[in-house]
Amino acid sequence: MDKQLLIIIPLVTGFVLDTIFGDPHKLPHPIRLFGKMISFFDKNLNKGRHRKIKGALSAIILIAVTFLVFYFIEIQLKASNTGYLVFTSLFVFYGLANRSLISEALKVERKLLKDGTEPARKQLSMIVGRNTENLSEKEIRTAVLETLAENLSDGVIAPLFYYFLGGIPLMMTYKMVNTLDSMAGYKNERYKDFGFFAAKTDDLFNFIPARITALLMVLIALSRRGLMYIFRYGHKHSSPNAGYPEAALAGILNCRLGGPNIYHGKLVEKPYLGKNNREISHQDILKASVINYLTAIIFLTTGVILIYVITQ
Repeated sequence: MDKQLLIIIPLVTGFVLDTIFGDPHKLPHPIRLFGKMISFFDKNLNKGRHRKIKGALSAIILIAVTFLVFYFIEIQLKASNTGYLVFTSLFVFYGLANRSLISEALKVERKLLKDGTEPARKQLSMIVGRNTENLSEKEIRTAVLETLAENLSDGVIAPLFYYFLGGIPLMMTYKMVNTLDSMAGYKNERYKDFGFFAAKTDDLFNFIPARITALLMVLIALSRRGLMYIFRYGHKHSSPNAGYPEAALAGILNCRLGGPNIYHGKLVEKPYLGKNNREISHQDILKASVINYLTAIIFLTTGVILIYVITQ
């Protein structure tokens, strides 16, 4: 089989499977295994002295082991086109989260429309880190928009970007990096030292994908204001990456995102992204969801074309 087909077929197959099924909750999932591995290191090493060093070594070991395991599995399977295609397609499917991201965002919106703010707050708490108990309708929808924008980069564009660069080994390495950050990359007392290296590594891995995501979003929406907001507000976010797709979405929708929120009981001051402090509507959530799908499809299509051209 042609080299480009061995790359493209699993990519498209995995993307279609994610679009149809989302995260397979009833099937074994590598991210759950990653979580157990991280928890083991956290439980045994995140105590006593030298936590920053122990956290860095833990992250390096987990990242290296992830890459090497998938690299050697891939080498073994290359002797069989069928086995390689099945394996690669399955892990592209596991590596993407666009369907689940949009589905979870729309669940919050449906709760808000049908049942009111309290059920919507509880639904929102399943997908965001901030405290949701006292959020207003506007704040709930703002959180949904921010989640859609940030996780479009983390959960879709970045995994695809690393698949294009290094296949499943690099894609799964990115997923380990991202899982490390989501579990240990906090600035609280427990993780500020142990999770320091993990957080910085995630920042590095997401640097290019976050900016690609933001630019694709404004290109798809043909939004000059969105492009202006990327340069005006993207760098003001406390995260070196999350602010770019969030600023792009704020510009596209002509709304204001960001601002202070309570995380784990503590007030975290974040800058506002945008100026128009208007109400966020149901249509805004739908438009953001469409932008997510289109951004993913355009990036996928562009990548497929580049792979075909480069491997000719």
